Amino acid sequence: MKKILIANRGEIACRVIDSCKKLSLNSIAVYSDIDKNSKHVRKADESIHIGGSKAQESYLSITKIIAAAIKLNADAIHPGYGFMAENAEFAQKVIDSGIIWIGPKPNTIISMGNKDVARELAIKNNIHICPGLNNEELKKNNLERKCNEIGFPILIKASAGGGGIGMQIANNYEQLVQSIEKTKNLAKKAFGNS
Repeated sequence: MKKILIANRGEIACRVIDSCKKLSLNSIAVYSDIDKNSKHVRKADESIHIGGSKAQESYLSITKIIAAAIKLNADAIHPGYGFMAENAEFAQKVIDSGIIWIGPKPNTIISMGNKDVARELAIKNNIHICPGLNNEELKKNNLERKCNEIGFPILIKASAGGGGIGMQIANNYEQLVQSIEKTKNLAKKAFGNS
């Protein structure tokens, strides 16, 4: 492995570029219209334009990122974190294209991407976890009793997505009910999954 495309931008990409330099690896920065003069583009050994300023047109385009890697003969793709780092489909398509994927295996991403699945997997493997409830348990009538048994404050987290988007803290049952609805709405907008 000699050349790595970083499928990200900004400080995240800069950190990967710095690591590449320490390992004597060449780095490729990808950039959108708005990021053409960004620090990560200037720091990388090579750079390539991948689309419009909206993330959906560039940093979230599986096709454009893989095409850029192939065009510049990248040996590997590093997703950074955020954007495509937790996208199992992207990881699998990188692997299928013959490019090295620097990240978790696609099946691991799938398992860890849904917090309910990850929680059940941890329990199944006897890993100690904080007390909590999954989506199904939130629908039951005895929610208040269960939350009082766990103890407040309680953290509400969307089961899909990442980055802490929609994470809420409830200090009592009334806040919990409001926070659950707020988290559902935010998760629906951010991840398409409430």
